[in-house]
Amino acid sequence: MPFLVLDKLTKRFGEHVAVDALSLTVEQGEFISLLGPSGCGKTTTLQMIAGFVEATSGAVRLEGHDLLAVKPAARGLGVVFQSYALFPHLTAAENVAFGLEMRKVEKSERHDRVKEALQLVGLAAFADRYPKKMSGGQQQRVALARALVIRPRILLLDEPLSNLDAKLREEMQIELRQIQRTVGATTLLVTHDQGEAMALSDRVVVMNSGHVEQIAKPHEAYEKPASAFVAGFLGKTNLLAREALEPGLCYGNEPFVSIRPEKITFTEGGSEHLAGRVVNRVFQGNHWLYQVDTAAGLVTVIRQNSGEPAPEEGETVHLTWDPGHRV
Repeated sequence: MPFLVLDKLTKRFGEHVAVDALSLTVEQGEFISLLGPSGCGKTTTLQMIAGFVEATSGAVRLEGHDLLAVKPAARGLGVVFQSYALFPHLTAAENVAFGLEMRKVEKSERHDRVKEALQLVGLAAFADRYPKKMSGGQQQRVALARALVIRPRILLLDEPLSNLDAKLREEMQIELRQIQRTVGATTLLVTHDQGEAMALSDRVVVMNSGHVEQIAKPHEAYEKPASAFVAGFLGKTNLLAREALEPGLCYGNEPFVSIRPEKITFTEGGSEHLAGRVVNRVFQGNHWLYQVDTAAGLVTVIRQNSGEPAPEEGETVHLTWDPGHRV
């Protein structure tokens, strides 16, 4: 039996359909990301699972049981919000203990579980510190410990890393995945960050205007997107007019060829190439980012920084790629 099932889950706000018949099956211990732009319905989906928003129709079943019929506080879910929602007048340990107190867990067990949760997130030494004396990353860890200490059947994360700076967000992604694997919690993450979803997830659910565009493993969605929206949302891509390309650069009968920038290489020329002029190049450390003006349109190229000479702006170049690498 599947662990968690969303069956044609729908939410309407008046005439607006925020989530349209979303169906998803989640296995126990899986890490799933609901990914998409603002307004796509991902947060509303999470809120229906948590019970904060009432579903218009459809079902949510947890191990075969109707979760929508259960009061939110009794669903056994751990939730981490974007704002962390910590109590400012409570210490880290008191914040983490709050959910256990509400469940009337005995004091001795509560103490042990709080200590264990703070150790898990690397904050054992910060048990007596108040939120205002903690960094954003530390507050995020407290919120995560508070969600995990109740030993939830499902962990729901609503943009939990969005308030952190880029370097700390990357570090926390690694920590979050390690913690999730350690505790084995079935996890649903809401995010608009493609890199975050692909780094953390077993599968991604790409959403657009309330609809599911694709459900797949991250690398599969990136390499074989199910729609133009997915191709454009999961990283950069080039959409090139087939009629301006050499036959050897095309595949199938589509009027356009979509190719990722990192799949394109510079070549000396030949029968299977696309000529152009470098109009812009940007050094980004481990790679160069190019824009090349061609007969097929403006082409973005990513070239790894191998230390070899790189084409200059204004230089005429020739581009090639394996036609099987289209997306």
